[in-house]
Amino acid sequence: MRSLTRMAAITASAVTALSAAAAGPAVAVPRTSVDSAGAAPQLVVNGTFAAGTAPWWKSANTAMAVEAGRLRVNVTGGTANPWDAMIGQNGIALAKGKSYTLSFDASASAAVSAVTTVQLADSPYTRTLTKTISLTTASKRFSFPFTSSLGTSAGQVSFQLGKNAGFTFHVDNVSLTETTIPSPTPTATTTPKPGSGPLAMTSGFYIDPDSNPAIWVRNNSGDARAARIKASISSKPMARWFGGWSGDVRAAVSTYVAAADSADKLPVLVAYNIPGRDACGGHSGGGAGSESAYKTWISAFASGIGNRPAVVIIEPDSLGDFGCMDDTAIQARNRMLTYATQQFRDKAPNAWAYLDAGNAGWVAAGTMASRLKNAGVGNIRGFAVNVSNYYPTVQSATYASSVSSSLGGGAKWVIDTSRNGNGSNGEWCNPAGRKLGAPTQVDGGGGTEMLLWVKVPGDSDGNCGIAPNTPAGQFSPAIAIRLIDGS
Repeated sequence: MRSLTRMAAITASAVTALSAAAAGPAVAVPRTSVDSAGAAPQLVVNGTFAAGTAPWWKSANTAMAVEAGRLRVNVTGGTANPWDAMIGQNGIALAKGKSYTLSFDASASAAVSAVTTVQLADSPYTRTLTKTISLTTASKRFSFPFTSSLGTSAGQVSFQLGKNAGFTFHVDNVSLTETTIPSPTPTATTTPKPGSGPLAMTSGFYIDPDSNPAIWVRNNSGDARAARIKASISSKPMARWFGGWSGDVRAAVSTYVAAADSADKLPVLVAYNIPGRDACGGHSGGGAGSESAYKTWISAFASGIGNRPAVVIIEPDSLGDFGCMDDTAIQARNRMLTYATQQFRDKAPNAWAYLDAGNAGWVAAGTMASRLKNAGVGNIRGFAVNVSNYYPTVQSATYASSVSSSLGGGAKWVIDTSRNGNGSNGEWCNPAGRKLGAPTQVDGGGGTEMLLWVKVPGDSDGNCGIAPNTPAGQFSPAIAIRLIDGS
């Protein structure tokens, strides 16, 4: 997972050293376009570079052109400051106090750091967003939610590329949207039945307009696979995963849950930032830097939900990984998970939270029940099974029922059915021959409270199996089509 490091703002006196060329020419362009998802007005013009480079501008020490559908920027080495080599777009309208998200795909010819900002285009160049981005040769999706401290029609989005050796920067799919504007109400696959909690407060499950498959479909409409992936995957309700890549997690969660709430839909979220994450698998390693940092992060996550309805899956693999951890790490993990359950209980009273409980082929039911109890499952709704795995729904429900019985019979559970249509062949990392499972719905039978697409179908498990060159969490249309076909 990428590292998102906050950079201190440049002083106004330093920024005034920018040349008139760096400030960019004024370009008269309409700024009321709506992105193809219909989610919100798109404030960046020509963020896909399909219309060439205009109205993007470049400063000294750069040269730019469109190459293979992306913007290529050649950056001269030897500059002293990040803003000595930059590209940007002016005329961005911002409203003070409103929430926005800046997103883009970026890579570089070498491992370098750059800075992206949303700021005033002219002196004093006041910034409302400043983020350092770590670039590699692999294109990565960056997304930064923020609340604007500026009210202006003269805003600017910039990429500051100086203070590096000479290199090439590629950027595509640049988007800046006001996330306080809700997405249009999606059609729910299944309507939650009347009852208590979030099911009684909403009219269906939320369809993420910016899931990895949805973004791929929007960006590849000419691909012969796009229509099939849209019909079978991106148009279905699935979970949104949050981790260190989410930036300000309270703002990111709040923005997402608010959009679902405005549409009267129920969102499904995954908290995935525990230190030492994926200790056994290793492909999704990382997480918060310390126990203290995690507690701050998960508290902010719960606060981002607030009183709004939601379903939350807490830390996939966190209780299954004990066999790859020492006693000290296990004790710390139990403290963190217990704290997480307390935060959702106290700060998100209308959210149903479920601790991840592995899958039917991993940890014995009685052992898992003991781990759940030590991790605070009694503070929340229950537990989840089969997250990111392939075991059939009936087998998963049998396992979950045994776990619940070992807990005394009161815990509820949900099952991840995103990829279990053909069951498990014993492999967990991008195995061949798997298939989409039953879509998200209430009452999965056999005591199962909900069937959910927790894992995003088409997202890789790691550099393994049928996708040896696709990192964990990256969407692959080839994997998606194989899940659709069961091949």
